[in-house]
Amino acid sequence: MIKSVKTTLFYLGVILICLIPVFVFLWMFMTGLKSQADNLSIPPKLIFSPTFANFKDVFGQGNFFNYLLNSTIVATFSVVIALLFGLPAAYGIAKYRMQKIGLALLVARMVPFISYLIPWFIVFRSLGLIDTYIALITTHLIITLPFVIWIMVNFFEGVPASLEEAARVDGCTTFQAFTRILIPVVRNGIFTAAVLSFIFSWNQFLFSLILSGNNTMTVPVAVFQFISYDEINWGGLAAAASVITIPPLVMTVFIQKYMIKGLTSGAVKG
Repeated sequence: MIKSVKTTLFYLGVILICLIPVFVFLWMFMTGLKSQADNLSIPPKLIFSPTFANFKDVFGQGNFFNYLLNSTIVATFSVVIALLFGLPAAYGIAKYRMQKIGLALLVARMVPFISYLIPWFIVFRSLGLIDTYIALITTHLIITLPFVIWIMVNFFEGVPASLEEAARVDGCTTFQAFTRILIPVVRNGIFTAAVLSFIFSWNQFLFSLILSGNNTMTVPVAVFQFISYDEINWGGLAAAASVITIPPLVMTVFIQKYMIKGLTSGAVKG
């Protein structure tokens, strides 16, 4: 009896937790299907005549596909570079127990991004790199690199040292043991770190707002254009927001199995 009550309460809690984000997403999508008059009505209309005019307006902008491409390029390269540098760094921190460096990286990740923005802007303006992919990718590494390192340290600490020692006995160098033995073992953690870092980079607004321009504008900044001085285009804003949530959502759905394994195994060491 007690077990069944606990099971029922557990599933009710799961449904409640899932219901909130699902409701927010559905409300956003419904807003994109309403006209401006329906969106401004009080109380909100739950029964209305849907229209795809807002989505047509979003894709009718000649540059919206370019904005999607810019976000994809910036997020992908920032994640790839973060993995190339973050995996060896996490391995070194885990192997040599350099917890202070790991803590410093976590603190750097927790510092408000605006603290980095002004120095980066001055540097990139001096180098003539404003409105370039280099500037955006470099600044997004502030988001992705510490996150990758912090997550992967736990995974590398959970790998038995005897596994690497056995590889060394078999003739592997440190690099070979790292790439051929350790990387496959922690692949679930790599998937988890990559997807979450991609989502954080994809949604980054502040850096892109200041450092991008017409050539490298990303989708969060493009969505901001639906807010003008005298009016907020709620339908267009919601339609654009719905569109830009699709790539991270699809990516998460396809590799959710690896993410679940990564999140659960990374929480337990040994």
